[in-house]
Amino acid sequence: MNNSVFQYNFPENEPILDYLSGSKERIALDRELQKQQSETIEIPLIIGGKEIRTGNIEKVRMPHKHAHILAQYHKASEKEIQMAIDAAIEAREIWSNTPWTIRGAILLKAAELIATKYRSVMNAATMLGQSKNIFQSEIDSVCETIDFLRFNAYFAGKIYEMQPASNHTQINSMEFRALEGFVFTISPFNFTSIASNLNMAPVMMGNTTVWKPATTSLLSNYYLMKIFEEAGLPAGVINFVPGSGALIGKTVMASPHMAGIHFTGSNSTFNSLWNLATQNLPKYKSYPRLIGETGGKDFIFVHPSADAAAVATNAIKGSFEYQGQKCSAASRMYVPKSLWAEIKAKMISTLSEIKMGDVTDPQNFINAVIDEAAFETITDYIKFAEQADDAKIIAGGTYDKSVGYFIAPTVIETTNPHFKTMQEEIFGPVLTVYPYEDKDFEQAIELCDTTSPYALTGAVFSKDRIAAADICSKLRYAAGNFYINDKPTGAVVGQQPFGGARASGTNDKAGGEFNLIRWVSPRTIKETFVPATDYKYPYMK
Repeated sequence: MNNSVFQYNFPENEPILDYLSGSKERIALDRELQKQQSETIEIPLIIGGKEIRTGNIEKVRMPHKHAHILAQYHKASEKEIQMAIDAAIEAREIWSNTPWTIRGAILLKAAELIATKYRSVMNAATMLGQSKNIFQSEIDSVCETIDFLRFNAYFAGKIYEMQPASNHTQINSMEFRALEGFVFTISPFNFTSIASNLNMAPVMMGNTTVWKPATTSLLSNYYLMKIFEEAGLPAGVINFVPGSGALIGKTVMASPHMAGIHFTGSNSTFNSLWNLATQNLPKYKSYPRLIGETGGKDFIFVHPSADAAAVATNAIKGSFEYQGQKCSAASRMYVPKSLWAEIKAKMISTLSEIKMGDVTDPQNFINAVIDEAAFETITDYIKFAEQADDAKIIAGGTYDKSVGYFIAPTVIETTNPHFKTMQEEIFGPVLTVYPYEDKDFEQAIELCDTTSPYALTGAVFSKDRIAAADICSKLRYAAGNFYINDKPTGAVVGQQPFGGARASGTNDKAGGEFNLIRWVSPRTIKETFVPATDYKYPYMK
């Protein structure tokens, strides 16, 4: 028996590689891109460690070249969903009793496999399947995925270290048990790293999962699953179940063993899952943990003292990187009229230089939105702005889906702080700007706080540090991640734990200890050395 007291060291964040022309990593990536574009792979379900092919097949397409089929995947029926539930329940007995250091070692091996052997594989799959450029894929499918795995092993150790006081008459201890059942994980298309963490955070704490991946990110998610298996993850700990979200959700949520939901996606979907959990509450063995990150209407607030060039650059990066398909992407901005002309000129000039197109051309800063449904939703907002009397499009506004789902970065200027695109989540490359009168600065802060039901990320730009602190305080509940003189995107694991409140979710902060502690059910154990043998209090004797 290994009786050492062990703690993983505090990890360093994975370095972001440059992918300069002719570099080792660039040559490997170009080779892998060619390989993945030249083949059409088959993606099965993986349940209890076995690959299952249902024969009910759909296609995985490139968003930027939608005629190109990257893969075919098998869809689960109710039978396979129940098999996944049964496999998760069966695997839980062994996995929850596996020493946490062994669980952590599997996560660390998966991280190292991604950092080395599969770096180009994960990048290429994310680039082609989710239409991310090299940098956006590198920071997501490689660096952030690795960071989640490494930091979670470290954070788990810190949680297990949390123990109550004891004395010479007794020993008190805290046991951090896995949840009594399985965790239902529902991952989004936009971040490969989130798909990994939604599963591996509960898994690190001894839980097993039934995983519903987004159909538009199946290529990278399938490779993730295979990497987890190669790292030594036992059969049934994660069960990979592509298919209809409605069918999978209905079947999984009806199981009495459903112990938790780990979710990233739309507000409406999470609300539906919460309602299902409420309806099924009498069936459940335990009250389920409901953890969700559900989107945002993220803002940039500009103080009159701000640097106009910094605002313009960060507004473009924060709004349009990965086509605005980040929960944290800025989609509304409040600018004092005294600075707006300079900021607008800089933004229009910069946007005129930005190139859009296929991910395999490294000069393209903008690529395609994820699918036709997203394309139609986003362009409907642009059409609405084109016809409005109280708004005008000052940059972009063009779109084309003939080859891929391309939408130019679009900036809308409005005189109405409650204009539709100032309030509703669009999840695309659309930023709406409301120029406010400098004298109405306080009212503008109030508008920023109250206009949207979301509260995920926000940023303030100001050279006046006292003013920045005041704005930060007044917008205390408007954003779970708040940035001063920086864009509201790009949270780093271990540095800026991520999550928001209000309609943006349960704010359980992925990338920190806070999220992991939600996946355990503590038990306090007291051992008394010499039990009492007389019922009388001392003063009664």
